[in-house]
Amino acid sequence: MAGESMTVSTADGDFRCYVAKPDGAGPFPAVVVIQEIFGVNRFVRAVADRLAGQGYLAVAPDLFWRIEPGIDITDQSEAEWQKAFQLYQAFDVPKGIEDIAATIATVRKSPACNGKVGAVGYCLGGLLAYLTAARTDSDATVSYYGVGIDNFLAEGEAIKRPLLLHIAG
Repeated sequence: MAGESMTVSTADGDFRCYVAKPDGAGPFPAVVVIQEIFGVNRFVRAVADRLAGQGYLAVAPDLFWRIEPGIDITDQSEAEWQKAFQLYQAFDVPKGIEDIAATIATVRKSPACNGKVGAVGYCLGGLLAYLTAARTDSDATVSYYGVGIDNFLAEGEAIKRPLLLHIAG
């Protein structure tokens, strides 16, 4: 398993994704790994790598590409936190969901994918995972500590496939 990249094309332009492929011939079920406010950073790549080690084709789209492509920061300094919150404030959630839907569609067509595509997200990505379950054809979705889900509860009626929410007390 090694990190690769993939390009997803949309009407608004193209963006890159980090891809971790499992060992073996495939095709494999896929998981879209939805970033936090820190971009497709070491944590997100490690999640993708771990999923690939478990037999999934893991794809992490760069959802900040419209603001600043290639964001890769941590939570280790005040400057990085400030940068992350600036990105979060500038982020267009509906466009992000469109990009996730485009990623799902692109991955589904990949010869490395068996046609099944789920999604997992953390924090901002947890909110986006919830909205992915409501607004896309993801086969299954998992959200970890999604922020702001309470503002979108009415969209829960649109969820027709499995969704698992992890919310801290």
